[in-house]
Amino acid sequence: MVVPKAVYRPTIVYRPIRPSDLEVLKQIHADLFPIRYESEFFLNVVSGNGIVSWAAVDSSRPDGENDELIGFVTTRIVVAKDSEIQDMLGYDLRSDQTLVYILTLGVIEPYRNLGIATSLIQEVIKYASGLDTCRAVYLHVIAYNEPAILFYKKMSFRCLRRLQDFYYIRGRHYDSFLFVYYVNGGRSPCSPLEVMVAVVAYLRSLFSSLVCRLWKSEDRKASRWSKCKETSSLLINQNKRIVSAENAGCQCV
Repeated sequence: MVVPKAVYRPTIVYRPIRPSDLEVLKQIHADLFPIRYESEFFLNVVSGNGIVSWAAVDSSRPDGENDELIGFVTTRIVVAKDSEIQDMLGYDLRSDQTLVYILTLGVIEPYRNLGIATSLIQEVIKYASGLDTCRAVYLHVIAYNEPAILFYKKMSFRCLRRLQDFYYIRGRHYDSFLFVYYVNGGRSPCSPLEVMVAVVAYLRSLFSSLVCRLWKSEDRKASRWSKCKETSSLLINQNKRIVSAENAGCQCV
């Protein structure tokens, strides 16, 4: 009898990226991304100099490397008014409002499809939501990266814009998609369709209000006419009684 091999279930732990992760971080970036990052970028990541990051490690690895990076996400905070997406954040931006920009996100191949990337993005969203001044999380995805595009759509990010020739890699230009996830009441300006829908809803409400007023006006007129008829009828009856009394008096005399 063949005993099926047990499925390895890693125990994933999330923590900040540390200086000890520098070399592994560089290697994973080189393996996963077509863009080459400067040494300064990695130094800023591991030292937390203007960059907020999360690392994923497998604490149950049997090889003793239970604190080695197997996934990561790096972000930085930007001022909303100085960002490239300020026109997508409504018209009430204050000087203190911020955004969280996702710089890089990656998981090494043996650990994919285990929900690690999802958990890392959830950490970013949770962090951004905890910043009172933050209005959105945003990022760029190269146009040919279909798995990443589907992933961010699944995570409820909105694809708001296609940027022509955003990337220049190895002598070629590539388009990029801009994805945004709004937090803390952040929102995009109304699209033309949304404006039209709002106008139609307003006109419908206005029309209903006018109809109600007309009905009320007609009801008041009908009520006044009914009271007038009652008053006229009462006056006629009173006059009849007066005339009858006068006639009766004449007859009596």
